[in-house]
Parts: sequence; structure tokens; C-alpha cells
Amino acid sequence: MLGWASYPTTRRARKGWSMTEKINTYRTTATVVGLVFVAGMVIGVGGNILNLSILGAPDPLSNVAANSMLVAVAAFAWLLTVVGDAAHGVLMFPILKQQHSERIAIGYLAARIVDAVFIAVMVLFILLQIPLASEYLKAGASDASFLQALSTMFVQMNLYAYHIAMFTLGIAGLLLCYVFYKAKLVPRLVAVWGLIGYAIIFGGSALEVLGFNLQTIHAIPGGLWELFIGVWLIVKGFNPSAFAPESATPDDGGRTGVRQPTAASQQGGGNSLR
Repeated sequence: MLGWASYPTTRRARKGWSMTEKINTYRTTATVVGLVFVAGMVIGVGGNILNLSILGAPDPLSNVAANSMLVAVAAFAWLLTVVGDAAHGVLMFPILKQQHSERIAIGYLAARIVDAVFIAVMVLFILLQIPLASEYLKAGASDASFLQALSTMFVQMNLYAYHIAMFTLGIAGLLLCYVFYKAKLVPRLVAVWGLIGYAIIFGGSALEVLGFNLQTIHAIPGGLWELFIGVWLIVKGFNPSAFAPESATPDDGGRTGVRQPTAASQQGGGNSLR
């Protein structure tokens, strides 16, 4: 049976093991988040290039009708990014909550979910082009003009949904990189890069919604950061020292940084507690 004197040591051992488990969990989270970052960039860019090559043709509806399977594949690729965006918020919630505040964690989760919703709306407008193209092939001259106008409107709505999603992504990224910087989860220079990149995405997307055509140039710094941080988290993970507890004295009795009197001193002599 363990004596009283051995209890603090046993408790500290359990706490040390618990901290090791937490760090291992955070390392796994970092790897998954990094993979989602990289996969999101590759899938998003690939899907965007595929969409532009089809919908940007001189006669987009005829092109969609001839490549409906490719349009569906591109839309499905974007749906995977919807899952990834929501996953970011869920995976990072406990880390952001611990490292800064619950408000920041909730804000990041909410922004990521809104981002995912608008990407899903964007995908819907892409998929609507497929039945529209099918009707276009069967329509007469007068109906064809109407369908072309409707297709153009869907393309514009698609762009609006995309830019609103990127605007929300900018907010989410600023929250994330702020905590990265304050808690030193990654090198501060990397966090500053992210802050700048997401601030440009935030401002550029707002200008796009207002009618300024920036040709998505504003997304380049933040996009490169997401690719870099994805690889960084896969290879190195979060900084382990960011999760280390405050130092405690050897006989703190489980209360961080506060020395507790020994059993002997409490009894005024060498008698032990029973």
C-alpha cells in the first residue's frame, strides 16, 4: 500500500504521462491538419483550373454538355475541400481553446463552417450548368439565348460565392495565425507570413465582391503559406514547448508552482500521517 509520502510522486508521474499523451495527440492533429492543408490546395487549384477551362470557353454550355463528366468531377473535388474546411475548424478547436481562448476557438470554427457552406453553394452553381447545358442542346434559337444568359448568371453567382468564402477564410486565417504567433505553435516568422497572406486574401476578396477584378492574385501569398504550413506541420508538427505546463516544484502536491509543507513539518516532528 502506498504511503502518503509517495503520493505526490505517483501523481506527478500520472500527470507527466498525461502530458506525453496530449503532446502525442497534438502531433497527430498537426499531421492531419497539415495533410488537409496540402490536399485542399492541390484539389482546389486542380478543380479551379478544370472549371475555368470548361466554363471559360466561347460557348460554355456546349462545352459543358460535351464534358459533363469532367464538370461533375471538378465539382466533386471542390466538395472534398468543403469537408476539409469544416475539418480544420473541428481539429483546431481544442488547441486554440487551450492556447488562447474559447472565443477564438469558436470564432475560427464558425468562420471555417461559413467558408465551407459558401464553397458548397459555389459547387451547386457549377452542377446546375450540367442540366442547363442539356436543355441548351435541345432548345431553339430564342430559348438558347435565355439559357446562355442564365448560365452567365450562374457563373457570376459561382464567383460571388467563391469570393465570400475566401473573405471568410481570410477571417479564419487571421484568427489562426494570431494564435500561432501568440502561443508560438510555429515559428513567429511563419505566423507573420500567414497574417499578411490572410489579410491580403481578406481585403482582396472584399474588393472582388465590390466588382474589382484582381484575377485572384490576392490569393497567392496566403495560398503559398497554406502549402508551406501544411508541409511544416506534417514534418515538424506544432512546437512541443507550447504545450508544456508551468514549472512546478518537486513537492507541490499537485498544485502548480506552490510548495506544500511536508507531512513531518505538519506534525511538528517525525510522526507520519495515517
